Amino acid sequence: MQIKPLLTVSALALALGTAAPAIAATAQANAPIAAADTAAPAELTALVDQVDIPFEKFTLDNGLDVIVHTDRKAPIVAVAVWYNVGSKDEPEGKSGFAHLFEHLMFNGSENAPQDYFQYLQEMGATDYNGTTNFDRTNYFQTVPRPALERALWLESDRMGYLLGAVTQQKLENQRGVVQNEKRQGDNQPGGLVFYEIVKALFPAPHPYDHTPIGSMADLDSASMDDVRSWFRDKYGPNNATVVLAGDVSAEEARPLVEKYFGPIARGPVNDPADAAIPELAEDVRTVMRDQVAAVSIDKYWTAPGITDRELTALTVGAQILGGLSSSRLDNTLVRDEQLAVSVSAGNYAWQRVGILNVSATARPGVEEAEVERRLNELVAQFIAEGPTEDEVRRAATSTVADTIRGLEQVGGFGGKAVTLASGEVLADDPAFYARQFEILATLTPAEVQAAMQRWLTRPSFTLVLEPGERDGSYEEAASVAETEADVEAGAPDALTVTEVRPAPPIESVAELDFPEVQHTALANGMTLHYAQRDAIPATYVTLSFDAGSSADPADMRGLEGLSLSLFEEGTTSMSSREIAETSERLGANISLGGGADRSSFTLSALSANLVPSLELLSDMVRNPAFDPAEIDRVRAQRITSVEQELRTPAAIAARTAAPLIYGADSPYAGPDSGTVASLTAITREDITAFKDRWIRPDNGEIFVVSDRPLAEIVGALNGVFGDWEAPAAAKGTKSFADAPEAATESRIVLVHRPNSPQSYIYGGQLTPVDPRGETYVDFLNANNALGGNFLARLNMNLRETKGWSYGVRGAPLTNENAVAYTVRAPVQADRTGDALAELIRETGEFLDTRGVTDEELTRIVTAEIGELPGQFETSGAILGAMQSNALYGRPDDYYEVIADRFRAQTTDSLDAAARAAIDPDRFVWVVVGDATVVEPQLEQLGLAVERIEMAGTD
Repeated sequence: MQIKPLLTVSALALALGTAAPAIAATAQANAPIAAADTAAPAELTALVDQVDIPFEKFTLDNGLDVIVHTDRKAPIVAVAVWYNVGSKDEPEGKSGFAHLFEHLMFNGSENAPQDYFQYLQEMGATDYNGTTNFDRTNYFQTVPRPALERALWLESDRMGYLLGAVTQQKLENQRGVVQNEKRQGDNQPGGLVFYEIVKALFPAPHPYDHTPIGSMADLDSASMDDVRSWFRDKYGPNNATVVLAGDVSAEEARPLVEKYFGPIARGPVNDPADAAIPELAEDVRTVMRDQVAAVSIDKYWTAPGITDRELTALTVGAQILGGLSSSRLDNTLVRDEQLAVSVSAGNYAWQRVGILNVSATARPGVEEAEVERRLNELVAQFIAEGPTEDEVRRAATSTVADTIRGLEQVGGFGGKAVTLASGEVLADDPAFYARQFEILATLTPAEVQAAMQRWLTRPSFTLVLEPGERDGSYEEAASVAETEADVEAGAPDALTVTEVRPAPPIESVAELDFPEVQHTALANGMTLHYAQRDAIPATYVTLSFDAGSSADPADMRGLEGLSLSLFEEGTTSMSSREIAETSERLGANISLGGGADRSSFTLSALSANLVPSLELLSDMVRNPAFDPAEIDRVRAQRITSVEQELRTPAAIAARTAAPLIYGADSPYAGPDSGTVASLTAITREDITAFKDRWIRPDNGEIFVVSDRPLAEIVGALNGVFGDWEAPAAAKGTKSFADAPEAATESRIVLVHRPNSPQSYIYGGQLTPVDPRGETYVDFLNANNALGGNFLARLNMNLRETKGWSYGVRGAPLTNENAVAYTVRAPVQADRTGDALAELIRETGEFLDTRGVTDEELTRIVTAEIGELPGQFETSGAILGAMQSNALYGRPDDYYEVIADRFRAQTTDSLDAAARAAIDPDRFVWVVVGDATVVEPQLEQLGLAVERIEMAGTD
């Protein structure tokens, strides 16, 4: 379970469910793509008209609201259960309890007493989790259609039959897990900022006066009486909503919902606390210091909640001010005056209240007072002038396009189930999204200006975050002073079953229907891989080039990343601002990346706007300007990003570990993002040479997933890329001939990061595994027993048994020419040595005497087969699978036939694959933490310990 970051989702997006909401689309005829010389962006009203989520709603006699949306594109169903209770409903002294209880709800119920993730894997569930915020708690999973009845049984058991399974031991364990979740967030650069924002804007006793994660002291005080009272008062069926979205109708769903939820008795209904929108008496300014790379200036205003009539206008205004790529702040502070390396703005709304925010991160060397002065001036100017009609249309079109791009997903953090549930629970209307879109389609600049004037002229809270030693000290839990005997004392409480409710059988297996992949060539010789998916009117195009960060020369790390980022910063005919504005008018999204082995340009376009979107992509790929001023600006941004990595625990660990695992001279040794020195030394000539060697038609291939037929796609691509020819320069080559020698013995490298409440453990080794080999899949499933998922041994030990970590994972890092195995474990600082000892012991025993069990094999194989339909629900997932198949030389039907490979696996085959790959005696362990606390613990482990300071910025 996790709490989503609370300041990352706009109000409109939150109203729709997520930052990339998933809404169904009305079927649209396959009209031919417009010719290039007549193509124009589709009208906004036409795009809005495509958005529709038909549903049926009914209410059980016990008050449970049920909403059903039918989507037959895949044999899966999203099951979402939302409870009308969040952290704003917690009594004084019990902060964090709603979220703690969410964790307990995954620890078993009376008829399903094991960890719920076990039952979810048995069903082949995907996209499963639970979250808590100020206003609600939700649980969700997407399951194969044959497992729907089992999923309803499972959700109803924890709604109606939980308390008999909640024990003091489980409470103590999950308290520890949540406290480590808090430490993990607090340990990040700027991790204490949100506490200050909430304290300043919503002073006690306001219902929103504390964050959902709560305080250590209040978490320490949570008792079994609290658990029982909270469940009885807040988790009744008449305080909940169940949404089913996918391969099910209301007629099919109703008898199943009545069977499993109908007998649950009513409880009290939580009346969400009223919360006025507070107004500061005067402007407030606070300065904080932390391990950040550059000064950031954030301004915050209190604002109305999601049902306020000005929600959409405020959201669009924030997008125009600092949310769009072409925003006012971006254009002035980042592009023109180059006072900042990044800016942002957003409208973050909850049920009762919201926060408007604008932010700028100063370019190193620029006085923060100058950045703050200009930020204030630009906000005032925007309020006084208001937006243009074009700005409003671009913001609205971008929002609608983001929605349509998510049309396929039924569940997860932002699918159709979430959209309907959030509307019902927070706005008393499952179709709330439609009301907002109606406003969006006709929104005027005057409405946006009036809303911004009303709320951004009130007193604000300014928070300046400066580089330096963190101010103040961490709040720590009482448990760190207890002995292990104190924590583990007492026998487990017995399970009490109030009513026996046997699990319904899963009588069949849903089969994956992977779309047919067709291959052809464009006029310029580039290979085209194409699959048709017609669930939404969108087209995804990836141009993939055989480059990636492994193409960087050893003395020029970061060249590929810097070069790629410049392709969107201006062409020979368009400025970076014009590129951003054009993509927003089209509702197009062009992302650049690709990883270690490939450099890619991925276009996500509305099919109605495909030709002009492809023209924009072609201009970016073929005609980058590489303007010296843009190079300097982007270089400064990337250097600041590198400096921030050098202060972030996970990034410090990865940068330190890579050359130790692969060998310093390996193309995979990185750092992929480069160093300050390497980025500073790169010239325009280096960037141009990178393009000529690597980004060329004879070094690339194209992947497309679209609702349009192949012939139209070929015609459109030939129209914009057909005459693209390779330059005269020689094509680039990479060298993997001299494989580095693996480490001969295990050791520990301790990176001293002062004042860290957690340590970040990163272990790894290079393996002999071939990603194209027949045993690769056996290795993956062996790891699913050791470290690959929630139920794997490493996580269950350190999280669910010990309570020392929020989560542990072991995973292969699979590249085209090397596979490393890594273990990553953020753990509380006082248990660092104990945790590392457990990781070493658990891994060693798994490879020696305690290999994969029959129970693990059955669970893993069942989950892998059952998850296949859900894994490939979206066009984006299909696009990624096609690229993986091409990279590793797999057949087009690889994911359809892999189920047979899973069924043939045995405990012996998995053990053999793991033992051939992993040698625990050659692991290198990197530990990032406070050496004054951690080093004495590590010295007890019998391994050599090398202590280093955090890397400098060179």
